[in-house]
Amino acid sequence: MELMNALPEDCLSSILCFASPQDACRSSAVSPEFHSVAESDTVWQNFLPSDYRRIIADSVPALQFSSKKELYRKLCDSVLVDGGRKRLKLEKLSGKKCYELSARDLSIIWGSESMYWAWTSLPESRFSEVAVLRTMSWLWIQGKIDTQMLTPNTKYGAYLVLKLSNRAFGLDLMPSEVSVQVGNKEECQNTAYLRRQKNSHVEFMETLMYGHRTEALKSMVAAGGGEGRLPAEREDGWLEIEIGDFFSGEKSEEVKMGLKEVKGRHLKGGLIVHGIEIRPKH
Repeated sequence: MELMNALPEDCLSSILCFASPQDACRSSAVSPEFHSVAESDTVWQNFLPSDYRRIIADSVPALQFSSKKELYRKLCDSVLVDGGRKRLKLEKLSGKKCYELSARDLSIIWGSESMYWAWTSLPESRFSEVAVLRTMSWLWIQGKIDTQMLTPNTKYGAYLVLKLSNRAFGLDLMPSEVSVQVGNKEECQNTAYLRRQKNSHVEFMETLMYGHRTEALKSMVAAGGGEGRLPAEREDGWLEIEIGDFFSGEKSEEVKMGLKEVKGRHLKGGLIVHGIEIRPKH
């Protein structure tokens, strides 16, 4: 340890730049010399995204910070960017980027038609608005992001963040299709259900509402296998469904991810869309 303390500050700084943010925090308690270097802007700038200046300029409200370490911590807490339409967050241990696209940043079929969708604010939302499905037969939601906005050489997962109102109906008579496509590569598809578990009251009301069509739809589901992904509860109280995963490489590619249900052609409603989250998958 005495040998390490005898090293010049620029040497200690170079060593910590190859460490992780967590290691840099731990090393600050080793000695006064390490503390000074571990708190320096030189070290913490190395942990920031390469485009951190653009992120600062794009943040809403404008980020205020006194050091690169404080900036890193604020980005780990998350910040709104792109006029509040996206939320950026850094993973605390790795510094890798996570993005959430708000409902306003998604392409929602007939989302601008008040007959089908309502836009409202919720106190538990991180965005100014969420989308609430009133009633329609076609459900089609898609988000897009360029891989250059993400951390290179990282496997990412995409998740639809949602809730269901107490009066939600018709959402799981047919499973939804979820898909991810990177550039011109083949689209990866799967199926998903929007409810975590069956609700006997909802099923009874749907039988009354749709009559014999309910049995016809159930037969179509059975013929297709009938299995799919289910929502998981998040720490923030919302639900999420995994849409799929992809690899963010070095070059710029557009990633399309979404959920749709257009085969049943029955009325559905009560879905609350918060956004699509894209985060590193471990």
